[in-house]
Amino acid sequence: MKKERVVVAMSGGVDSSVAAALLKRQGYEVIGITMCFSAYGGSAFGGNLADFSRRRPSCCGLEGIEDARRVAHKLGIKHYVLNMKKVLEERVIKDFCNEYSRGRTPNPCILCNQYVKFGALLKKALSLDARFLATGHYARIEKVASRKSQVASYLLKKAKDKLKDQSYFLYRLTQEQLSHVLFPLGSYTKEEVRKIAKALDLPVADKLASQEICFLPQDDYREFIKMRGGPEIKPGAVVDKEGNILGQHKGIAFYTIGQREGLGIARGYPLYIIKIDAKNNRITVGKKEDACAKEFLIKKTHFILRPIKKKIAARVKIRYNHQETLAEVIPVNQKIKIRFRKPQFAVTPGQSAVFYNKDDVLGGGVIDKVLD
Repeated sequence: MKKERVVVAMSGGVDSSVAAALLKRQGYEVIGITMCFSAYGGSAFGGNLADFSRRRPSCCGLEGIEDARRVAHKLGIKHYVLNMKKVLEERVIKDFCNEYSRGRTPNPCILCNQYVKFGALLKKALSLDARFLATGHYARIEKVASRKSQVASYLLKKAKDKLKDQSYFLYRLTQEQLSHVLFPLGSYTKEEVRKIAKALDLPVADKLASQEICFLPQDDYREFIKMRGGPEIKPGAVVDKEGNILGQHKGIAFYTIGQREGLGIARGYPLYIIKIDAKNNRITVGKKEDACAKEFLIKKTHFILRPIKKKIAARVKIRYNHQETLAEVIPVNQKIKIRFRKPQFAVTPGQSAVFYNKDDVLGGGVIDKVLD
């Protein structure tokens, strides 16, 4: 009997390596593919990546490719490198720079998952006659049989390890994508994954986790935006809530809502960025409570199963490291309004708000405008 084929996105890290090992142990025909985003330097990165030191290993550089190749050899599986520079540039990097130039704070990992990993790479996997694409994400997919039709539905759920759960980054996946995706680590903790890697004597068992944003040299988005050029970055006024000028910023692309450091303004109390006005190139600062809000609108909404038609209660995360909080999710003229019961700190345009019902991801969208 012919084994089912699965392509594993192998970054060279411990998570994707153990994912590949688990799938082989389960009887799949496993093929490893490492995505290369021009690891040798290029216009997408503004120069040679070798010129920049990193505190943590990159998941798409030469080190990642070589580590993935060594793991594939250890597991006895085929391994290929696929250049994904063009799709990363068009779908992720341009949006990243444009959003910052507009005074917004994007989350490129969400777009990378939507368009690169589970878009272009999934398409490549299916062209290789694979049934599934697997990654080392900490999340779970549950197949649910339909009572009314022969077509099954797929739920996206949190991982067993709530401290490592990555479902927030995956909320834009479609039913079609979910039907062809496997997350082998969803029912494991990070500690268990490390133990499996050591038991299998994988060469990356003790490797540090890669940085979140793989295309940033020195993990510094400000330097990256400078290298990229684009819209002119100009200094402007920093004002208080009454409009009084307190100082000067270096360019709105270098700041985000809730930021406290780097303002260079001394007062008798800590100052936080509470508003970024791209049109007037102005940043407003205030006390910490001024940076809190209860209501905001989101756009580009996506739901895992089906859009909501009326107000629901859900737990909402407004960024990856935000504690999900009870809120009302309300349809309003093609957008969604979120209303928290208590004000939340640093509701930031450009970031994603993701809705949960216990362990289930219901959907989410991009924060567009803060109302209160």
